[in-house]
Amino acid sequence: MRWAPELPPGWVAADEAVRAGIAGPEVGDPEVVGGRPPTYGAEPTAWPEADPDGLDGLVPDTVLDGARYGRLTLRTVSLRGDSARYRGQPRRDALLTARFGGGEDALLLVAMASGARGSDEAHRAAQDTVRWMAGAVGRSRARLAEDLRAARRGSLKSGLHRLTDRCYGRLRARGEDLGLEEGAYTASLRCLLLPADPECRIRLFFGVGEGGLFRIRGGTWQDLDLAPDEASAPFRFRATVAQPGDALLMCSDGLAEPLRGEPQLSTHLAARWGGAAVPGLAAYLSDVQTRVKGYADDRTAVTVWDA
Repeated sequence: MRWAPELPPGWVAADEAVRAGIAGPEVGDPEVVGGRPPTYGAEPTAWPEADPDGLDGLVPDTVLDGARYGRLTLRTVSLRGDSARYRGQPRRDALLTARFGGGEDALLLVAMASGARGSDEAHRAAQDTVRWMAGAVGRSRARLAEDLRAARRGSLKSGLHRLTDRCYGRLRARGEDLGLEEGAYTASLRCLLLPADPECRIRLFFGVGEGGLFRIRGGTWQDLDLAPDEASAPFRFRATVAQPGDALLMCSDGLAEPLRGEPQLSTHLAARWGGAAVPGLAAYLSDVQTRVKGYADDRTAVTVWDA
């Protein structure tokens, strides 16, 4: 579903502002695909209002990270959507990257969450979701690593399902402590769990809620999200086996929607990510923020390249 809130009184679209001389294009503005320019400007405008007694709740506009482990190269980013940037609202998406253990026994986790739209606590719920989920995975690292190497799909699915249920139980309890309505303190969750062992090609996805899981193989996009009959279950799980040259993308709904809804975006990113060269951090950020009119939500993504 496309989402672009109504504009405040007296505000004009970015392209109209340029024509009227109110604003000008900035050097290095992100690329635009899909025809007409987006409603909002390309760069952040306003910061969220800060509470001097709650500064731990502030989140930056953009976070960017990356790593390389043997055959794996990772790039990940989370950035505020155009609407939130203009209106001074906090980023509702949260991103956490973590390595548990060392050497070839290590597990790599990328967790992302999106707080409920319209909730004042959305960004806090998303941050709690990724932290609590990562903590649970880290404490279970030894068993998970063993199951991954042995390709015990059933054990992995049931174990991660239990950990996820506990995480959402903590979210419900936290919402009750805050005096919120039932279900108000929650977030969608998407996680990618990767073994550092170069001989293990399993890529493990799990989570709850909307978003996207895609793969570029041979220059062609493949949508790996669950089939409709499977997607009715709250908990989502998928184990895939990587091939050399694959680019695996997990993302929040803010990127999944335009990828599915605007063919020019998927074509553009396939050309950028489907080759042998892996983009650097700055180039990856530029790719993820490629702009499409009508899509103004936060975007969070991780791409994993297999050499």
